[in-house]
Amino acid sequence: MAVKPTASLAALAAALLALPAQADENLLGYVSGAETLPQGASEAYLFVTRRWDKDQGEYTAYDTEVEYEYGVTHRLTATLALKGQSIDTDGLVIDGYLPGAERYGLKPSGVEAKLKYNFLSAAKDAVGLSGTFALKQNWLDPHSGKDKDTTKADFSLQLQKLLLDDQLTLVANTGIEATYAKRAPLDAATQADADAAMQALTGDPGASFEWPTAPEMEIELKLGAGASYRFAPNWSIGAETLYATEFETEVGQERWSWFAGPSIHYGAKQWWATLTWFEQLAGGREQYINQADDTLHLIEKTRHELRFKLGYNF
Repeated sequence: MAVKPTASLAALAAALLALPAQADENLLGYVSGAETLPQGASEAYLFVTRRWDKDQGEYTAYDTEVEYEYGVTHRLTATLALKGQSIDTDGLVIDGYLPGAERYGLKPSGVEAKLKYNFLSAAKDAVGLSGTFALKQNWLDPHSGKDKDTTKADFSLQLQKLLLDDQLTLVANTGIEATYAKRAPLDAATQADADAAMQALTGDPGASFEWPTAPEMEIELKLGAGASYRFAPNWSIGAETLYATEFETEVGQERWSWFAGPSIHYGAKQWWATLTWFEQLAGGREQYINQADDTLHLIEKTRHELRFKLGYNF
């Protein structure tokens, strides 16, 4: 007996809708799942993040990341990444952080090595649980765009739960990152321009722009959560949120921020793509001189972020 085309299409759509996400497929932009790659499998990633708007002047920065990920075992995944950045800022001086106008196109800015170990599988166990350890080395400051030698060690946990026949994915992350950084001194012309800007901002003819070059050490704590729902074959929508706070030796809690936003994801057989809008909802502690909105942290963060992620399995 012949099968009607409409019935065949409906059966195929139902089968595709029931398929779980591929291993380590990024359903969200900022919060990670617990999956790891199968042994011997490889995946390449491209991440592009646009950060913009500090309330005053002009500020736009792009962060890029190209990653190669390899399944060492069914539980252990290793990753190597090359990072880049571009920046365009004008009309804003932030004492100790942003000495003035800076503009350049894409430059290599850092490297990262990461190991991710899966303790529990989201597909086989009640919940999925993984731990990630990463070492990062950067040579450009993502905020000012100036030279800054930065070493970071990051340990995080990823929790994942599948519901509704794997159509709904819930994830939660927590992590701690230790940073050691040292800035390069400003050249004489940049220092003079920054001093003049500080004198205009404060009305003090003797004011000078601070640009510490002594080594800095910070600890950052992060908490994130998100949900993704597959509403059609290959398509998912999601929402995620991330809270981060930093502590510095001499001042205690230095800053905090809370972001949230929606995501949309498409996953094909060999590749996937995710787009996330992230908005700063609240932030505090440090503020720059004459900052108009005191409910946000706009020194190291911006009001808006937009992240695009592309992955290819091979």
